[in-house]
Amino acid sequence: MGYALITGASEGIGKELAKCAAKDGYDLILAARSKDKLDAVGAALSEEFGVKSVSIVSDLSKPDAAAKLWDAATAAGDIDVLVNNAGLGSNGMFAENDWQRELDAINVNMVALTDLMKRAVQYMSAQGHGKIMNVASTAGFLPGPKMAVYHASKAYVLHLSEAVAEELSGTRILISALCPGATKTEFFEGADMKNVRLTNMGMMASAEDVAIAGWRALKAGQHIKVPGIINKIFAFLPRLLPRRVIAWTTKQFYARK
Repeated sequence: MGYALITGASEGIGKELAKCAAKDGYDLILAARSKDKLDAVGAALSEEFGVKSVSIVSDLSKPDAAAKLWDAATAAGDIDVLVNNAGLGSNGMFAENDWQRELDAINVNMVALTDLMKRAVQYMSAQGHGKIMNVASTAGFLPGPKMAVYHASKAYVLHLSEAVAEELSGTRILISALCPGATKTEFFEGADMKNVRLTNMGMMASAEDVAIAGWRALKAGQHIKVPGIINKIFAFLPRLLPRRVIAWTTKQFYARK
């Protein structure tokens, strides 16, 4: 069994996915921007599960960061699993949101994810097997006023994952899109969402539960995993209601209290 490369692994869902991988015996290559956090996560999992852990500091919003990360990861060991978990977002009106923050989100959520995924598919095709998890979101099923770029980026991740999974049907390469709803992580603080209705409704799942559901789906070969009944309902709503109604409803969740 080789390594699991996990981006955004220093906290939240990424950290919990690293735990799932370590529990199954994968050695770890953990990537994020904070070396101290990565080292702490890696040390704890190494001690608990007896696996190796390598920390790679990487800011995937930067040009060529994905290529450099992949080169460093494959130099460290054989990659059996790629988890594209790193993600950024920001709450606010599209015309008013800081462009650099939006551009960073586009680069992390779409450009770096696609780069890593393409490299992984080519690599895994050569070795004859592998698994890729892309962390999308229920946001990918819905238009998102006040988080327009984030929702659009997650729709991209969802559709990309489905398409490439179908291209690879009949091979030993599995691709799964994990689509959680609101989850108790540091994401909302970084996205300036502490005081929006969504985060104050008591509906957020734990990162651990989301990660376990996603990891099980990946191992089972599920192309899409939407954990939780409420999230499944939200993902299904666009099939029942006019899209403008969906957009208006989503906007209410992102309104500040």
